[in-house]
Amino acid sequence: MGLVVYWYDFVCFGIVGGAFLGSIYVIWMREGAGKCKEDRTMYESLVVTPPPDDIHGGYAAAAVAAGVSSTPRGHVSSTQLWTSCWRGLHPIWLLALRFASFLIMAALLVWDVIIYDPSVFAYYTEWTFALVIVYFAIGTIVSANGCMVYYWKKPPFATVQREEFLRRDVEESQSICTNAMTFRAKEMSGTIKLQSHYDQEAIEQRAGFWGYLMQIAYQTCAGAVIITDLVFWCIIVPFLTDAHLELNLLMGCMHTLNAIFLLLDAAVNSLPFPWFRLAYFVIWSCCYVIFEWVVHACGYSSLWPYPFLELGVPWAPLWYFCLAVAHIPCYGLYALLIRAKNSIFPRMFPQSFVMSF
Repeated sequence: MGLVVYWYDFVCFGIVGGAFLGSIYVIWMREGAGKCKEDRTMYESLVVTPPPDDIHGGYAAAAVAAGVSSTPRGHVSSTQLWTSCWRGLHPIWLLALRFASFLIMAALLVWDVIIYDPSVFAYYTEWTFALVIVYFAIGTIVSANGCMVYYWKKPPFATVQREEFLRRDVEESQSICTNAMTFRAKEMSGTIKLQSHYDQEAIEQRAGFWGYLMQIAYQTCAGAVIITDLVFWCIIVPFLTDAHLELNLLMGCMHTLNAIFLLLDAAVNSLPFPWFRLAYFVIWSCCYVIFEWVVHACGYSSLWPYPFLELGVPWAPLWYFCLAVAHIPCYGLYALLIRAKNSIFPRMFPQSFVMSF
């Protein structure tokens, strides 16, 4: 047994355990149950899928009747995974950004392992860096598939465009045609609207398992990158400088490029950013802390990668509590950036920017 446990360490265990179980509960209520009265969302679940009747329009009608949005904030459609929030920007540019980010970050991680050794994965930085690489890897594959869909499947006209075209056509017909022709135009309107409904469903179908996995990785990375870089630049570099943590080019790149590439992706992608997926970020951090406990309990290491994770000191519960609370503003900072994106860009570029949710 390489870890000596004191009574106050059980407070640390309680903090991490409570955060873990609380996050599981939130995920079950928001992803598993697929319903939230506060945000008025339905069927945004990774586990639960809409009944067949709902897929063919029953859900949309029931949602409208109940005052519920048919496109909930947590919902991820297949097109949101690979299209841009900038109208007219070809999907291949998002593919290029994700692929380049993947290659550069993968090269930095390999460089990190070669210079040091695989033991660098004892650090939260490497865990987060690897997760960002996984996100960009999935994003690259999804974007490549989306580009194939873009090229090989002709997308339908937007519903709004069709209705506007049809409205003008009907108005002109009313001025020059008989009642019979007007009736025919209305009949054609119903046919086009019905076809548009099914075409739009075919294009904007639910993302499925891999789509939600990509979304979860994205939102977990968002919080993890912010807390990693803030802790590194605001705590470790100024106050905990030693030979092992000495700042160099590689460490500087790993604690800046992760955020830069993720923010660039956020500025271009169409992914939503619901608050409840903060739970995945908390679970990610809890898994890392539990991993460190197991490593020290088994005697594989006597040194803590971060001094504020060390058990056996009286102020350890305070450190753990502060770190747990820090997850909220770190995730909130990224969420604030997304909110600013969806608030400022539509005013600055009303003809070019498309809201993510």
